[in-house]
Amino acid sequence: MAWTEPFAEFAGKTVLVTGASAGIGAATAAAFAACGARVAVHYGAGEARAREVRETIVAAGGQAEVVGADLSQEGAGERLIEDTAGLFGSLDILINNAGGPLMRRPFTEHSGEDYRQVTALNLDAVAATCRAAFPYLKASPGAAIVNTTSVAARFGGGPGAVIYAMTKAAVGSMTRGLAREWAEHGIRVNCVAPGYIDTPLHQRVTPPEVRDSQIANVPMARMALPDECAGAYLFLASNTLSSYVTGHSLEVNGGWMMP
Repeated sequence: MAWTEPFAEFAGKTVLVTGASAGIGAATAAAFAACGARVAVHYGAGEARAREVRETIVAAGGQAEVVGADLSQEGAGERLIEDTAGLFGSLDILINNAGGPLMRRPFTEHSGEDYRQVTALNLDAVAATCRAAFPYLKASPGAAIVNTTSVAARFGGGPGAVIYAMTKAAVGSMTRGLAREWAEHGIRVNCVAPGYIDTPLHQRVTPPEVRDSQIANVPMARMALPDECAGAYLFLASNTLSSYVTGHSLEVNGGWMMP
């Protein structure tokens, strides 16, 4: 997909996309790079995939560097922000996309460690990166944060995804709170709530019968491709198109759940 005007405003901006080694994150990183942004492609475990994303971006004439961090670990979010700012000398846009259900399991069968892992990655890491990014974003005119929530936050999640849905609902609430608190500093904070997207994560953790039952709830009757989400992140990060939009959740779900 060719991203051109009005997104030329991203030229020279530093954008960190977490969870950018595959799926929505990879598509979003490539989209920002195509608009001239300098992109930090974050990975947790998929270093090889992240390097492939970078190589694709560079081959297309874009600028990108790879940064690794296990965001489920305490202090990793703060180090990721410092590493990104160290590479590029600034940070203008933060895309918090890393996360996932990690596994599908009935709520009563989750161990305390399961709970810790999911909440650490999906919620604690988002809070940590936002907090650590604040000084850099405050110094950047037109700074923006776009967090990734999920359609699951609206209805409690599919089979075995209660904790995931809970954390994504909390990210939505945090987004609205930060939008209020940081507006005076010129930082807009929004989120994208994807629906059922054809990503490696779903291919790995979602059984075919669950996939089919969820697609049956989608009026457009199909999964989305990651590229179909990328434009939502560009829009919410754009001061040309969304300068008066903050605290908003942009639903990208094929009509599954409507505001």
